[in-house]
Amino acid sequence: MVILGINYAPEPTGIAPYTTGLAVGLAARGHDVRVLTGVTHYPAWRRAGEPTTFRAEVDADGVRLRRLDHHVPRTGRGWGRAAMELTFGLQAVTTRWHRPEVILCITPPLLATAMAVARARLTPGAPAVGVLVHDLYSRGVVETGALPRPAARGVRTLESAAFRHADSVAVIHDGLRGDLVRELGVERERIRVIRNWNHVPAPDPAASAAFRAARGWSEDELVVLHAGNIGTKQGLENVVAAAELAARDRLSVRFVLLGDGNQRRRIEAAGAGLPTLEILPPVSEADFPSALGAADVLLVNELPGVAQMAVPSKLTSYFTSGKPILAAAEAAGYTAQEMTASGAGVVVPGGRPELLLAEAVRIGADPVLGAEFGAAGRRYATAMLNSEAALDSYEEWIIELARARGRAVGWPSAH
Repeated sequence: MVILGINYAPEPTGIAPYTTGLAVGLAARGHDVRVLTGVTHYPAWRRAGEPTTFRAEVDADGVRLRRLDHHVPRTGRGWGRAAMELTFGLQAVTTRWHRPEVILCITPPLLATAMAVARARLTPGAPAVGVLVHDLYSRGVVETGALPRPAARGVRTLESAAFRHADSVAVIHDGLRGDLVRELGVERERIRVIRNWNHVPAPDPAASAAFRAARGWSEDELVVLHAGNIGTKQGLENVVAAAELAARDRLSVRFVLLGDGNQRRRIEAAGAGLPTLEILPPVSEADFPSALGAADVLLVNELPGVAQMAVPSKLTSYFTSGKPILAAAEAAGYTAQEMTASGAGVVVPGGRPELLLAEAVRIGADPVLGAEFGAAGRRYATAMLNSEAALDSYEEWIIELARARGRAVGWPSAH
């Protein structure tokens, strides 16, 4: 099979860990897996500096990995994003696929996915096509205000066509399935729900204590940590405003933004000089659990209006950390749904920094409540976010895709 997705390891956040885990996991189960991916660029939106040979293929943990060169914009928005997806898509549809039985397209990127679906449909004897949906573009451009209405309607039309012409579609949350049926016209019976899994180990208390000490975070201050992308849909101006309130009231609170993204410089400028705000670059994969464990409260913050375009990938690692979670998000959105289902913390409306600060202080001041939230998150991760269960579901789906195209499938049996 071929997996087509622009994000892959060593990118540390977002979709890359899941695409990598899927490819490596299927290869370990005996499947012949080839990945067509892009250059490492996320979340910094700049090339990582790794040596890139045009269309070179290497073996990576049993996966035949081919990186395709493409445009990398300064930010992930607008025409720069479109140019990146188009250049990646052109590379993907003009390279050899080596006659796979199944091609699995990861979206984002939508434009490249649509191009791959079109190639498969126009090629005699083409492979079965599955599309795995992490984010809905048609919702995202509306919820973030990224495009005017006519352009947003065009995105919706393209997304609908790509999904309807695939043999089957998988989504990472049940709410996304409802959107595909109601808004994009995809038949419900052709949609699978396969949840993402936690790919970050639980923190080691000693390592977390050492991380906290190394950063100079004192034991008597409340550390509220937001880990991951610093982009538009995170709406982190809200956190800057909460930090301003904490500084004004001389509260012993430190808001920490750990990560990178296309809005980092703007957020740094907005929060310059605040003693209650710290912005850190991404840490290594080995240190990431320690960073989560070093905080008192873990934060998800979303731009007001962002509700149903995606499920924040950071939640899977947050749940396993054993820490209480505070989410500033829309009450009707997927983040709030996950928080309610898990019982791992509290939700406040986005864009209300005074509520964000008040709830952070309340949770931080009640260690019993914090421990209850942390334990609930771990139970939820164990029950709902299991990697082996997810791989079982993906394997079953891919085998069914191949069989539905009338091929004699010589795949290993599902675990």
